[in-house]
Amino acid sequence: MRIATWNVNSVRQRLDHLLRYLKEEEPDVLCLQEIKCTDDAFPRAEIESAGYNAAVHGQKTFNGVAILSKAPIEVTRGLPGDDADEQSRYIEAIVPHGDTVVRVASIYLPNGNPVGTEKYAYKLAWMDRLARHAKMLLAYEEPLVLAGDYNVIPEAKDAKTPEAWVNDALFLPQTHAAFRRLINLGLTEAVRATTDEAGLYSFWDYQAGAWQKNNGIRIDHLLLSPQAADRLSSATIDKHVRGWEKPSDHVPVRIELN
Repeated sequence: MRIATWNVNSVRQRLDHLLRYLKEEEPDVLCLQEIKCTDDAFPRAEIESAGYNAAVHGQKTFNGVAILSKAPIEVTRGLPGDDADEQSRYIEAIVPHGDTVVRVASIYLPNGNPVGTEKYAYKLAWMDRLARHAKMLLAYEEPLVLAGDYNVIPEAKDAKTPEAWVNDALFLPQTHAAFRRLINLGLTEAVRATTDEAGLYSFWDYQAGAWQKNNGIRIDHLLLSPQAADRLSSATIDKHVRGWEKPSDHVPVRIELN
């Protein structure tokens, strides 16, 4: 089973890229972030013509997440824990796979900058909510994949120039602590389960020739329950996608589960 995640940075602007990726890699499930459109504006017809069901939790202009699946899915929208939260950042689906099911979530974790504002407080509170929800999901003891743009640089080796990020919300000690609390529930970070190699990135800024200089960071992650981690056979960052014309600043990350 092939599961991928991609912050597409506007699904309507990158529709050709999205359709190309679906055709080339044929993921069974693709989690999208920053679709930047409402549910009714999502290009559902084109996605369905490509052979995918689309579950969308959209928002006008900002945020928005979706799950594309070859198989029909059962869907839950929104991260529990704050009824006043109006930002569309979480969608969860139960995906049939053979004689079992895999639970998959598409996550767009808050950026949190500028530090010292309510945006960073929201990021940390959102991460606490995610940890509480993940703990509940892990109790089901089923294959679980929490995939998305976490806006977290886990370690110094996950940035080309880590010194440039020391005061950024993506790399602060409080952010690392919140991410560790999530991992320590019993989750496995897929890429790091397969390699300790430095220089692996999933995001390159549009500014200052970051792509050309390979000045990137790794902030797109797939976290696996023990039942999913036992089935992990590979994890791949599809770096070449960043070289497409007018690309997203993120690239897809995908895994294979046996």
